Amino acid sequence: MARAAVPGGLGRLRWLVARLVERRDESEAARTLVFDVPGWPGHLAGQHVDVRLTAEDGYSTQRSYSMASAPAGDRVELTVARVPDGEVSPYLADTMEPGDEVELRGPVGGWFVWHPEDPAPVLLVAGGSGIVPLMAMVRVRRDAGSRVPFRLVYSVRTPDDRYYQPELGQGRGGLDISYLYTRSTPRGAARPARRIDAADLHAGGWPAEFEPSCYVCGPTGFVETTADLLVELGHDPGRIRTERFGPTGD
Repeated sequence: MARAAVPGGLGRLRWLVARLVERRDESEAARTLVFDVPGWPGHLAGQHVDVRLTAEDGYSTQRSYSMASAPAGDRVELTVARVPDGEVSPYLADTMEPGDEVELRGPVGGWFVWHPEDPAPVLLVAGGSGIVPLMAMVRVRRDAGSRVPFRLVYSVRTPDDRYYQPELGQGRGGLDISYLYTRSTPRGAARPARRIDAADLHAGGWPAEFEPSCYVCGPTGFVETTADLLVELGHDPGRIRTERFGPTGD
């Protein structure tokens, strides 16, 4: 998931050279990129990283991307969706090959994170590529052997737009998943294609009286609508954490 890079607050972080070691297709337009980053300090589930590209003539540009991976030594995974006419994402998603290098700076962010020692049930709500930082939380939970109950409500345009299949499709580790489709549905689906609504969150989420920690990530409109619906369903606004993205020129 891409965001606009936010200046300031990064004075203690330094740029590190990251070498691509693996790439995987997630959808027609999205790739997971696995980097080896010597000296990587580690990260928390939900944080992001700045990526900088520098051309031979010295021109450089940067974007921020959420990390999809649980902490794993010097390895960092990003999932990048190609943005038409973008400056950075087409190179990362379509051109970059194993052995190529970029610069990374991070980790960045401390609000939209999940700690495995938190005992509260968790509701993850993703819109499109907003699944990326939430997938890091799913993987941290799995790697920690946590039994904290997780539920994921994942809204995409079509079945082909789902990321992390078959990993999510295996349904391992007690993760409950509800898929929502806004444009077209799988054959035999009971729910017609439509945008997320209160009924979806009621069916796929937790009752407000369970006091779950709610993490919502996706396009700005999706996030605002979902957060409002959760409040209407009785969830404490202080337990709803949001991360949004929009057009960045990428």
